[in-house]
Amino acid sequence: MNKQEREQYLRQRLEEMKAFETETCGSDAVYIAGVDEVGRGPLAGPVTAAAVILPRDFNIPGIDDSKKLTEKKREALYPIIKEHALAFGIGMADHQRIDEINILQATKEAMTAAVQEASDMLTAKTGERIQHVLFDAMVIEAVPFPQTSVIKGDAKSLSIAAASILAKVTRDRLMVQMAERYPGYGFEQNKGYGTKLHYQGLQTQGLCHIHRRSFLKKFVK
Repeated sequence: MNKQEREQYLRQRLEEMKAFETETCGSDAVYIAGVDEVGRGPLAGPVTAAAVILPRDFNIPGIDDSKKLTEKKREALYPIIKEHALAFGIGMADHQRIDEINILQATKEAMTAAVQEASDMLTAKTGERIQHVLFDAMVIEAVPFPQTSVIKGDAKSLSIAAASILAKVTRDRLMVQMAERYPGYGFEQNKGYGTKLHYQGLQTQGLCHIHRRSFLKKFVK
């Protein structure tokens, strides 16, 4: 694929993802919050969620499921999304909260917090309320807005994809900081996922403060 073909593809993807939101939420829905999370599977660190409300005339191609993008591309898109979004929010549930209530409930808490922050920002800036929330494969009854659960939403919805990028970059940056505080586990590379290097660190050093005890019961003394 040459440069021109790549640009055409990205432009087409942008229009397809915007069209999906219109079809799903209705043509009258202007304030759509896309919500996604990262960090459900790692052995350490928080689960992190983001909510993003983009303007209808958002016209910058390249946004996609964060897993399909390189770290460099995610980092480049991160400030663009924050600059152009009508509102956004970040929610986290740390390792202790995950151990207390389980990863699913902690994920829902993080997502709910992200939506609330985005809602507050939107109301403060525009006086408007969120009209519809698009969750990536999740239903959260506590969120007081009309909502739709979208399977593989980060590949279909522009705002969910944007949220996936904010969540991923936010959590990855945090885990790089944690690597400096808790060396020996390779957090700067694996971001807390259970890689060979990470398990080697667990074998030699045991658990550190940010490990999820409920995920690592055989290492808990």
